Amino acid sequence: MQFIDLITQKDRIRGAVMARLESIVDRAQFIMGAEVAELESQLAAFAGTRHCLSCSSGTDALLIALMAKGIGPGDAVLTTPFTFVATAEVVSLTGATPVFVDIDPVSFNIDPDGIADAVKEAEAKGLRPKALIPVDLFGLPADYDRLESVARNHGLWILEDACQGFGGALNGRKAGSFGLVGATSFFPAKPLGCWGDGGAIFTDDDELAELMISVRVHGGGADKYSNVRIGINGRLDAMQAAVLLEKLTIFDEELLLRDRVANAYSKRLAGRVQIPVVPEGYSSAWAQYSVLASDSAEREQLMAALQKEGIPSVIYYKIPLHLQGAYADLGYRAGDFPITEDISSRIFSLPMHPYLKESEIELVCSALLA
Repeated sequence: MQFIDLITQKDRIRGAVMARLESIVDRAQFIMGAEVAELESQLAAFAGTRHCLSCSSGTDALLIALMAKGIGPGDAVLTTPFTFVATAEVVSLTGATPVFVDIDPVSFNIDPDGIADAVKEAEAKGLRPKALIPVDLFGLPADYDRLESVARNHGLWILEDACQGFGGALNGRKAGSFGLVGATSFFPAKPLGCWGDGGAIFTDDDELAELMISVRVHGGGADKYSNVRIGINGRLDAMQAAVLLEKLTIFDEELLLRDRVANAYSKRLAGRVQIPVVPEGYSSAWAQYSVLASDSAEREQLMAALQKEGIPSVIYYKIPLHLQGAYADLGYRAGDFPITEDISSRIFSLPMHPYLKESEIELVCSALLA
């Protein structure tokens, strides 16, 4: 059984993708070709934003936004310790300091009630609180109704990390459209993934969009040899855009299929493990289907039972960011974020993709219920 099945999806769109790739090869327009502009237009329409800029990865999507806003040394950027390292890594790359906020125990997303204390913590360290990066963890958008209000009250702008959430929604608004700017990833394992690395940035702010276009390609000005600011080499290549254009044609259907898998899991596993909760008004892209065991010992037992049946499972995330060696200099210790640490000790993820068969779902559930 595959944890994520990219082969079945590839077989569905292979002919159309190969035709697009051959066209690119024939035209020899590999960098910023016509497919890139076409993709950006379609992604903006999907997310419901004025602008979309494709880029080389989800990490660079986050980084470009921070650089365009001038985040740097002495600034504090608030985010969650329960996420992939890239969320905080980009803050460090600008020279700014990540300040962590504990998570909600049900959604696993950043807790809006912790923002005020984190702002005070940053100020006590002599830092200037500037921005907030919520993460749409496992495909579920964060609580933007509350986060946007809290951020305004503290003078923070929001960079939505929708690297797992693209395809999800809250009250009809699509992930990627929240805050001042949103960022997503097209890593192959994502709900919408390419055949390599890729990402995108979304905003309604015309001026910020122009700044990010400049940062994306070496801080370019009037032309590529006029450099008006420090930037990066953050372009998406035309071949990855071609793959994404064809994947977009089946994306809505695949989101429905992911929902089918999630609902089937939840129906069978409720009462055996703590299942994911999707609150009213939300929809999840189901980047992962993550459950909670009662403790770390039971998690080991359940994952071993799955492995015995040839079923893969993965822990996201075993070590919270505040306990990672890379962030030892921030001075956080075990116990500082108790909810994050508790969830990290009990969580594990089951196979999740649109093409999971009913018999495979039943096999997973039977292994856990045995």
